[in-house]
Amino acid sequence: MRMHPAASAPQRITTLAGGIGGARFLRGLIAAAPEAEITVIGNTGDDIWIHGLRVCPDLDTVMYTLGGGISEERGWGREDETFTVKSELADYGVEPSWFGLGDRDIATHLVRTQMLNAGYPLSAVTEALCTRWQPGVRLIPMTDERAETHVVVDHPEGGRRAIHFQEWWVRYQAQLTAHAIVLVGADDAKPAPGVIEAIEGADVVVLPPSNPVVSIGTILQVPGIRESLRRTPAPVVGVSPIVGGRPVRGMADACLSAIGVDTTAAAVAAHYGSRRDETGILDGWLVDESDAGDVPQVASLGIACEARPLLMSDPTTTTAIAAAALDLAARTAAP
Repeated sequence: MRMHPAASAPQRITTLAGGIGGARFLRGLIAAAPEAEITVIGNTGDDIWIHGLRVCPDLDTVMYTLGGGISEERGWGREDETFTVKSELADYGVEPSWFGLGDRDIATHLVRTQMLNAGYPLSAVTEALCTRWQPGVRLIPMTDERAETHVVVDHPEGGRRAIHFQEWWVRYQAQLTAHAIVLVGADDAKPAPGVIEAIEGADVVVLPPSNPVVSIGTILQVPGIRESLRRTPAPVVGVSPIVGGRPVRGMADACLSAIGVDTTAAAVAAHYGSRRDETGILDGWLVDESDAGDVPQVASLGIACEARPLLMSDPTTTTAIAAAALDLAARTAAP
C-alpha cells in the first residue's frame, strides 16, 4: 500500500526531465509546490563534444531556464546572445558548422570541460555550475559516464549509418527516417550519485512532457533507474507530451515512429507502461482535453488517467498543469 505524505510534511518531488518542455514544466512545478524539495534527473544522452568542449544541452536548458538566463524566444541558449565565435569558426572552415555555440554559452562549456579534465565527475561539475544560476532545484545528470544517443539513418551520402543525435536533430531536423535510436554506452553507465536515492526517497515522482524516446526514454535506459521507479513507494505520474495527436514542440513523432509507437497520448502511456505490469513505471497519466477520448484506453492499462488543458501557454497555465499532476499523484497514492 502506497501512502502519500501528510499535508504538513515537506514534500520531496523528483522529476526526470529533458530540455525545453521539461524545463518550462519545472517552472510551473516550482510555483505549484513552492515549499517542496525538487530534484531533477537530467538527460545527458543529447551531450556532445564540440570544438573540444563538452556540451550538455538538456542540463543547461534546465539550469538557464530556472536560473533566469534562458532565451525565452528560442527556448534554449542564453538571452542577449551573440555568435561571434561561431562566425569566426565558419570563416576558418571549421566543422561542424551546423551546431553553433553562443558566446555567452561557451563560458559554461569551458568551465565544465576544464573541471571534467581536472577529474571532477559530471554530477559535481553540474552542482558547481548551479551555484551561479541558483535554479531552485537539485539538478543531477542521469549518469556521470559518457552515454550518447545515436540514430541509424539512410545517410544522404549513401548507405545506412549511425550519426549522433544532435546531427540528426539539428543538422537534418529529424527529416532523415530513423531506423533505430541507440544510447551508445548505456551498458557501462550507472546512475549518478543521488539519482536512485532521489527516486526511492521521493513523495512524488513526475515525468514532465519531455520527449518520451530521447529524453525520458534515454534516462530510463541507464541500468537501475527503471527498476528504482518500480520500487519507489511514491506514486509516479506523467504528463503527456502529445496533444491532439501531435507533439507540442520538437519532432517527437519522428522519434516515436523509430521505435514503432504511435503519436498519441494513449500510445505513449502504453509505452511507459503501468506499474501493475512487469516493466511499467506509471501510476497516473494526464492527457490534454483534446485527447479525452484516450482516457478509457489508458485506464484499461491500469493507469489512472485524467484529461486537463496541457498547453503550457503562460506561467499560470503551466502552474495549473503541474498542480493537476500533483493532485493526481495524491489521489493515486491514497490507500
